[in-house]
Amino acid sequence: MFNLKENAKTIKQMVPVLFIAMRKKETPWIAKGFALLTLGYALSPIDLIPDFIPVIGYLDDLILLPLMIIITVKLIPKDIMAQALIESEGMWDKLPKMNWFIIVIVLFWLGLIYWLIRG
Repeated sequence: MFNLKENAKTIKQMVPVLFIAMRKKETPWIAKGFALLTLGYALSPIDLIPDFIPVIGYLDDLILLPLMIIITVKLIPKDIMAQALIESEGMWDKLPKMNWFIIVIVLFWLGLIYWLIRG
């Protein structure tokens, strides 16, 4: 049976794992691309479908993000994933060191908005 709480915990755990796996030179470039896309979407304050839309707004968080994580994990070699899983333990406690990633996401969205407005 689908457990929403367990799903959210797994997603939260996979964010630092994918971050570490993406930074390893042994990770194939296609997996790095998918990891970057997945992490950007997971950490972005802007969703594909806004959360304020009843029911549909949460579908991307319940379906799209886990699907992106599954695809990314399948593209990363198992030995790299195992190593990244070990290295990621306690990474949420070191969040201030990841501020640059959040800054990149915010700058991306600001640039996209500027480009759309300037048109």
